Amino acid sequence: MWITSSLTTAITPTAIALGNFDGVHLGHQAVMQQISAHALGLGHSDSLAQGSAPALTTLDPTPPLRGLSRRRGPSPNDLPLPDIDQRMRDLRTTPTPTVMTFFPHPQEFFSGKSRPALTPITEKAAMISQLGVGQLVLLPFTQALANLTPQEFVEDLLIQQLKVQYISVGKDFCFGKKRQGTVDDLQTLTRPYGVEVHITPHTCLGGERISSSRIRNALAQADLATAEALLGRPYSLSGRVVKGQRLGRTLGFPTANLAIPEDKFLPPHGVYSVWVEGASPVAGQRLPGVMNIGQRPTVQGLSVTVEVHLLHWSGDLYGKSLQVFLNQHLRPEQRFPSLDALKAQIEQDCQTALAALAKTPVGNWG
Repeated sequence: MWITSSLTTAITPTAIALGNFDGVHLGHQAVMQQISAHALGLGHSDSLAQGSAPALTTLDPTPPLRGLSRRRGPSPNDLPLPDIDQRMRDLRTTPTPTVMTFFPHPQEFFSGKSRPALTPITEKAAMISQLGVGQLVLLPFTQALANLTPQEFVEDLLIQQLKVQYISVGKDFCFGKKRQGTVDDLQTLTRPYGVEVHITPHTCLGGERISSSRIRNALAQADLATAEALLGRPYSLSGRVVKGQRLGRTLGFPTANLAIPEDKFLPPHGVYSVWVEGASPVAGQRLPGVMNIGQRPTVQGLSVTVEVHLLHWSGDLYGKSLQVFLNQHLRPEQRFPSLDALKAQIEQDCQTALAALAKTPVGNWG
């Protein structure tokens, strides 16, 4: 694979899914699966290796739209010399499964207020790679982009820069200045270029449309079961283990203090049963644990921390990256009269967590 910062190199045509895709929930997955299926139908395979990170591309939306600042494609050094010409011809005509999303979120841009994400960019990239997406395009949301008419958005961005051949969108997708463009407009504007637009119907659960807002509301109420059903997987937190106050160790319950991205949406403060991936040397193995999110009022904590204690396990976790899958909210955060009372409660939390995790075997979800 190779990286270039110039449009002088031939740009691979794209089969593209458009949207914000915060959460990469079941509705988003339905939209993305269309582009992977389309590329597979055309015999494309290079960008469909599941589990590998998609190529990351950033577009410059300021007029004139100058194109891709980073782009990844096949390296001629990786190909037998007799096959280079044919391979490059194939890549120019076979669309790369691509997701294009906006950063920051348009709502955050217009309101000027921070909007924590269900899936920060690194998480989003990892999740969409599992859906057969070969490239993630991050479109910086600026005033220049917000001012583009629907026609300019299609012609300058999708057609000229991304050489789109196939588009998948959700039924409520809007684009262009003041969100004037609808999915019907998208079909009309792309039709002269021979672009097929697939409009994915709403994915529903319990008679209601699955949405990022619905997931946020569930998480805000610590309703992890509903959030998991909407996402198609347990909600998770990811971060590197950093040094903390080591209070848990002195109490006999050593914890891994996780550095979570600042823009990550956190559920309510409290104690949770969790499955933890990344601690074991066995790839993909998930270990049972108990997690605390909060300010630790018993010890006069001043900042919000995310700490995980692995049950029936010991080892050095400093510097490791862990992914923590939330299982059940056990209790809210509270202040205890003494460290002994806190220790007794932690012991009870560990037993409660083990009982909760026993009801959801780790192999029941991917």
